[in-house]
Amino acid sequence: MTHILDQAQIASILTVYGYWAIFIVVALESAGIPLPGETMLVGAAIFARLTGTVPIESIVIAAAAGAIVGDNMGYWLGREFGTKLLERYGHHVGLGPEKLRLGQYLFYRWGGAIVFFGRFVALLRILAASLAGANHLPPGRFFFYNATGGVVWACVFGFGAYYLTAGFEQIKGPIAIALAGALCIGLFTLWRRYKRHEARLMREADAMLSQRR
Repeated sequence: MTHILDQAQIASILTVYGYWAIFIVVALESAGIPLPGETMLVGAAIFARLTGTVPIESIVIAAAAGAIVGDNMGYWLGREFGTKLLERYGHHVGLGPEKLRLGQYLFYRWGGAIVFFGRFVALLRILAASLAGANHLPPGRFFFYNATGGVVWACVFGFGAYYLTAGFEQIKGPIAIALAGALCIGLFTLWRRYKRHEARLMREADAMLSQRR
């Protein structure tokens, strides 16, 4: 996915469509469509640095706005349709009613961190918002972590690529690997805790959901 657009193509797209290209590509990726949003942001930042014709602040704002808007679209689509799909077809992949209740509880407890850090991991950047919606992460919490993650992500990759130019491509990979590794460790820790305290977690999930009805 990172090689769909090269620097020349990004420069051509920016020349024709301007900031809207960054906003739309990032928004659609965040809503769940596998597009190269991060590549567009980094390429636009490098283009701005090399040409001096586009202010980097505007690129970062367009990317952050696209991330926030797209994630909110993905969240509400997940909330509206994801739960129904999981309830209808989840048992085919081992997600029965108890596991679905537990998923909602885990997202209620740790969903904010998943939404925030998921912004920096390619696959989760596409799926995190929809999963948060399907698992009923409260809208206020979702918006806070979504907006914070979107702004931090746009600043790190936008300003990073601008000030480090092509050298940022060599740094971006290790950053993504480190964040993905941290996320995997976190998910493994949650899984271990779940297996060790499965019965208690199910009781907590049932208690939380009964209170929210």
